[in-house]
Amino acid sequence: MMDREIPFRFEVTNSASQLLSEHSDLAEGDSSGVTVSVAGRLMLRRDQGKIVFGVLQDSTERIQLFASEKNTPDFELFSNLHLGDWLGVTGEVIKTKRGEISVRVDSWVRLAEAKRSFPDKWHGISDTDIRYRQRYVDLWVTEESRETFRIRSRIISLIRNWLESRDFMEVETPVFHPIPGGAAARPFETHHNALDLDLFLRIAPELYLKRLVVGGFEKVFEMARVFRNEGISTRHNPEFTMLELYEAYADYEDIMRLVEDLVSELALEICGSTVIQYDGRELDLSTPWERSSMLDLLNEKIQ
Repeated sequence: MMDREIPFRFEVTNSASQLLSEHSDLAEGDSSGVTVSVAGRLMLRRDQGKIVFGVLQDSTERIQLFASEKNTPDFELFSNLHLGDWLGVTGEVIKTKRGEISVRVDSWVRLAEAKRSFPDKWHGISDTDIRYRQRYVDLWVTEESRETFRIRSRIISLIRNWLESRDFMEVETPVFHPIPGGAAARPFETHHNALDLDLFLRIAPELYLKRLVVGGFEKVFEMARVFRNEGISTRHNPEFTMLELYEAYADYEDIMRLVEDLVSELALEICGSTVIQYDGRELDLSTPWERSSMLDLLNEKIQ
């Protein structure tokens, strides 16, 4: 156990990525003269007697910590920190003789203690079951998983902005439905005690979105959380997010063009190109997309 008091708050001045970028030109073995405060999780610790090197990870990047018996208060306590502990560190930015940008630990505080053992492979988790059932553990140690979360957030934001720039209005519709409508799927069922009424978690927002169109809103969309009481796998989840939109006076050809433009522009914004790699294949998402009628496709397969 640590003797230090854990504070409620810590003032952060810089992110790890900022420090790595701003001090990249620092000469090896030099000090910057700049004192900063960073916070994050301790991912690695190397004890070399009177010197301890650590790796601190925040939401942006990893940066090295340099602690010494000479400069670091409570050095022995620092040397016995657990992997996974959350730290706040204040000190000067330096570059080691090996060329590693670091924060010299002139003062530090443990912000939270890791109560459970940290994964041995700090660079990632190979057990797929642990990755999906204990997502927080996976996020601790797998940069690829964190990047997936960041990209998903950007995609949601870009879709919303793209539609709003074309005069679509975002709405929220009920999650509880009196009938399981909008798609052919098995719903989750629940009961409203006050109304003594059986209800269903929505399997699609379609019916209420159409009511809004009937009510006079010509362009509506919803980023809806929907629920389907069916199979589960890494590609099929009983709870997921669905984009559904409706436009008055438009036909299916208009919506096809809208989807083409949306997907191609998202690819360009996220990936920097409309040509992407997926599952070992190259996909060209530039418009226009190839189109075929269902009858043509059936004839092609039958013949």
